[in-house]
Amino acid sequence: MAINLKSSEYYINRELSWLKFNDRVLEEAADSSHPLLERLKFIAIFSSNLDEFYMIRVAGVKEQIHAEIKDPKADGLEPKEVDRLISLHTHEAVSRQAGILKDDILPKLKQKGIRLRQFPGIRNGQRIFLEKYFKEKIFPILTPLAIDPTHPFPNLNSLGINLLVELENPKEKEEGKKTATAVVPIPPSLPRFIEMPTQNGKSDFIAIEEVVRRYIGQLFLNMSILGTSAFRITRNADLDLSEAEADDLLKLIERELRKRRLGTIVRLEVASDMNLELREYLKEMTDLQERDVYDMPCCLDYSAFFYFLGLDRPDLKDEVFSPALSSEILQEESIFDALKKSDIILHHPYESFNHVVDFITEAAKDPQVLAIKQTLYRTSGDSPIVKALKTAVNNGKQVTALIELKARFDEANNIEWARELDHAGVNVVYGVLGLKTHCKILMVVRQEEDGIKRYLHLSTGNYNEKTAKIYTDISLMTCDESMGEDASGLFNLLTGYSLQKKWNKFVLAPTGMRKEIARQINNCIKHHSPEEKSYIKIVVNSLVDPEMVQLLYKASMAGVKIDLVVRGICCLKPGIPGLSEKIRVKSIVGRFLEHCRIYYFKYQGESRIFMGSADLMQRNLNRRVELAFPVQKKEIKQRLRFIIQILLDDNTKSRRMDAEGNYHRVKPAKGEVRVDAQKYFLRLAEDVQLELDTIAGV
Repeated sequence: MAINLKSSEYYINRELSWLKFNDRVLEEAADSSHPLLERLKFIAIFSSNLDEFYMIRVAGVKEQIHAEIKDPKADGLEPKEVDRLISLHTHEAVSRQAGILKDDILPKLKQKGIRLRQFPGIRNGQRIFLEKYFKEKIFPILTPLAIDPTHPFPNLNSLGINLLVELENPKEKEEGKKTATAVVPIPPSLPRFIEMPTQNGKSDFIAIEEVVRRYIGQLFLNMSILGTSAFRITRNADLDLSEAEADDLLKLIERELRKRRLGTIVRLEVASDMNLELREYLKEMTDLQERDVYDMPCCLDYSAFFYFLGLDRPDLKDEVFSPALSSEILQEESIFDALKKSDIILHHPYESFNHVVDFITEAAKDPQVLAIKQTLYRTSGDSPIVKALKTAVNNGKQVTALIELKARFDEANNIEWARELDHAGVNVVYGVLGLKTHCKILMVVRQEEDGIKRYLHLSTGNYNEKTAKIYTDISLMTCDESMGEDASGLFNLLTGYSLQKKWNKFVLAPTGMRKEIARQINNCIKHHSPEEKSYIKIVVNSLVDPEMVQLLYKASMAGVKIDLVVRGICCLKPGIPGLSEKIRVKSIVGRFLEHCRIYYFKYQGESRIFMGSADLMQRNLNRRVELAFPVQKKEIKQRLRFIIQILLDDNTKSRRMDAEGNYHRVKPAKGEVRVDAQKYFLRLAEDVQLELDTIAGV
């Protein structure tokens, strides 16, 4: 019987798959092998992830329901059913998160001298401190908002902390009048946690809403406070952009950012001690159903626990590491000299991102450099890369920066960098109409004795030196002439009206990447035989695209062995007899965020390896400018195969997906050596650096 590859039983819903990824993050918070503050970090990451998920994905599902869209996706689920399943899963996960925090992490932090305190239980000296702190630093900027027939429920900020106050006028009580209600938003300018003085060497903290709640009577003089409870709303934050109607994309996005603050409410979080009457009142005011309301013990907004990573407690954090330097770069006076000798690959964060910053900085100062062109999707505050580009302009270089204004939740930052670079004299452009520019490329054009030469940096990750310390990415530095020609063509396409369609080596989305990946998979199928087996290995963040899933199913049915390392969403089901039994799917969640994209295809005895910016998602293949590039040097291909194999060998931080879409932690078999891929790469980097230091006599 023929298998219908489009049957919904063979696909996992994208949203539900993402929730299982976030479950894996939460598992790390529960893992006692992590230092305590690192476990708290995973609590914060789980909540931060969930905030974004609700602002974008859940908001989208609810919009579909509102529009009465019933067409199911590949997985066969209608929006209403997806919304119901999301709620069921999230309520259980949030409850589990609260248990890990309250019953495990916070008590153990208390044993280590870090305490999150509440009233009562505050010492007298600390109470005096908090009274003064409230009077001087909090009270002046609080604004109580009455709610009555002349004052409707206020438009509160998404993800802000608010206090709902139930009041009574003692004089009016005698006249039988109803109680009054007010909201007190806590300004984001206030610290989320306040550190209190101690006399015993311990560190005592209290959440800001606890302090405001304690002294809230000072905002409502001569009124009786009947009840006070904290709540938080989440709004739809997806921007509604119609570039075709925009005369100025920058102004359009600024306008949409202002509208984001007033988006439809999609989630309500309330303190677990909120009484039923106030809870029902908030449901009515926010127009939400019970399944959209989440009870939060301890405090609201667990993402705020990132704050504690700033404490000077190295005993409760991962060991600090120094990324290894590249011997190929160090042994030459100039990065340009190093690249003339050989292509260079860098594996971040294990190898230093400073080499990339140094590359741009050297180019900015080099009198032989004529031009620098670069894409910027997400960069960091006070970025040395931005500074280097401005320096290059001052030194007479032609500098072009393609800044993607539509990088979600970085729109405001990117507007700031765009204006700053524009004022400095950089040619700032915003990419191709209707497409988000997600490719990661830097080109330096240099005048040399034998003519003009182009030097490239191509990467799987962003030009952000801060995330480069916590995201795993791989970048290639080269002066390959064919790739240089392609790079010039790509920038002409991005900044002008070029319609170039043929490329020497680059593979671009949305024009050719889908076709090239399909061609490679089909070649694996075509040339697979018992005597000469084909093999597919893919390392990505997400696998969603139905056409790609079907192609991988076809390859498995043809007998091709397929290993997929998919950190986040995976809509494919492995291990189904007759369909995907040759496919294995694993996810690695650990200290660093796995962010590499590597595509490996082996057939006819040869391996073809591509790296790039794209995951296997419709948005990447159809609606973004993405770049994949082939790896051709034997030594680099060998190293990439090694990196992939270590990821596949990981039996410590890996989870294997079963045929139902559930994940199970991989455990070493009896007698098998434990492999933690991230720790392995860290040790390898340390060994490399130690060898370099020894050679240098350090």
